[in-house]
Amino acid sequence: MTVIPPQSAIENLELIARQVVEGFIIGLHKSPFHGFSVEFAEHRLYNSGDNLKYVDWKVFGRNDRMFVKKFEEETNLRCCIAIDTSSSMFFPGEGLSKLHYSCVAAACLLHLFKKQLDAGSLALFDESLNELTAARSGVRHYRMLMNELEKLLQLQDPHRQTRAAAALHQVAERVHQRSLIIVFSDMPDDPEQNDALFDALQHLRYNKHEVLLFHVVDGRRELDFDFENRPYEFVDMETNETLKLNPSDIKEEYIKRMTAYRTRLANQCLQYHIDMVTCDMREPVEQVLHRYLIKRNKMM
Repeated sequence: MTVIPPQSAIENLELIARQVVEGFIIGLHKSPFHGFSVEFAEHRLYNSGDNLKYVDWKVFGRNDRMFVKKFEEETNLRCCIAIDTSSSMFFPGEGLSKLHYSCVAAACLLHLFKKQLDAGSLALFDESLNELTAARSGVRHYRMLMNELEKLLQLQDPHRQTRAAAALHQVAERVHQRSLIIVFSDMPDDPEQNDALFDALQHLRYNKHEVLLFHVVDGRRELDFDFENRPYEFVDMETNETLKLNPSDIKEEYIKRMTAYRTRLANQCLQYHIDMVTCDMREPVEQVLHRYLIKRNKMM
């Protein structure tokens, strides 16, 4: 499993994505996860007498083991990766942020799209939809999308709030063919914004799109509320509101409310037939690839 390096160590996004995906593929060879509609899902160990033209020499060169490709299936799934670029995605402000985690995960997905000949596109949003690219499958287009992700890695906090609902309504209207919409966001915690967001997600479903929602969180700070027992000043990254307190005074109540919030999100996703996955930045990015393949296999 691959742990994403901190921001300062992310120098070549395409290289990192290729290493993660290729390691993930080798892991599939050794796991019970067979049958995915992807070229590498039907590899098996070489047996004496097998036709050498079906040997995957790239895998052999990396691992000194011979695998035979049963088949390679060309597909034409259309996938749009929508990334929240609002100020809260720059949390925790040092090391690996939620935005950087999302960019690395998106790069890995794009690498899979290229291998599967699937058409990929990017949507970037904060207070509005800032960019929505066309969905294509060519190498030139793939490189352009990687370049856009690398630009995001250099982006400074734009001091913008999240208006995901309006942006996703635009995506629903502008992506005309049935697609898989993959959303990376830390999700609004305001009940009114949350309801508006699910209206937009329902709009995507009404327009025949499938939705895979990755809820990106810093598990140590946001889920476990793990802070030292001393006074802190907490700053809202989107509104700049401040609150001074000792975390130990409210930890129990915070975890109770956070648990209730996450349960409500999960129930809403279940109601609208949306697949939601919590992405804790402490965990390897391979979980994103697994959930994508499971969703993709259901669609194919």
